[in-house]
Amino acid sequence: MKVLVGLGNPGEQYAETPHNLGFKAIDAVASALNAEWKLEKRFKALVAKATRKGEILWLIKPQTYINLSGESVGPFLRYYGATAKDLLVFSDDCDLPTGRLRIRPSGSAGGHNGLKSLIAHVGTEAFTRVRLGAGRSPEERRGLIDFVLHRFSEAEAEVANQTAAVAAEAALFWLDHSVQETQNRFNAVRTTNNQEKL
Repeated sequence: MKVLVGLGNPGEQYAETPHNLGFKAIDAVASALNAEWKLEKRFKALVAKATRKGEILWLIKPQTYINLSGESVGPFLRYYGATAKDLLVFSDDCDLPTGRLRIRPSGSAGGHNGLKSLIAHVGTEAFTRVRLGAGRSPEERRGLIDFVLHRFSEAEAEVANQTAAVAAEAALFWLDHSVQETQNRFNAVRTTNNQEKL
């Protein structure tokens, strides 16, 4: 069993924003697996179930708002007897260039409140994470909160969708390979030549 989680904020007003890159990635996985979302109120999440090569895959989109994501994921893991080694999490990363992925087997929250909540509720930093670059430049005049919650332009949305598609591909590759192999294959890839900043 594996559990794949996308971090983001529920609600249409947040759908096309940098902070919801994690939702975009997990949606791309669900589409690839033909998995359908269902609201599971006990876990405060949209949940989809799929089977791949005989293995059960659970996909989760917490509906708690991003900074409380652990309130969905922690109880879900405990209920199904999954552990941190079964977990992969998609999140945005404003310090990572647009179109880039950063895959790691563990690590700190790096200032990301969604990851901070997950670490607190899962009880360890030792879970795989796929960070999607949002490319906040040093010249960006908006504050961090305004940046991660601004709505994408048409060009930005195209870049975000491309990045999410490759992140989903990386997650599916991870199911069959080690984290190191996944890093070697995807961490050096820039998913787009478009220089548009998210």
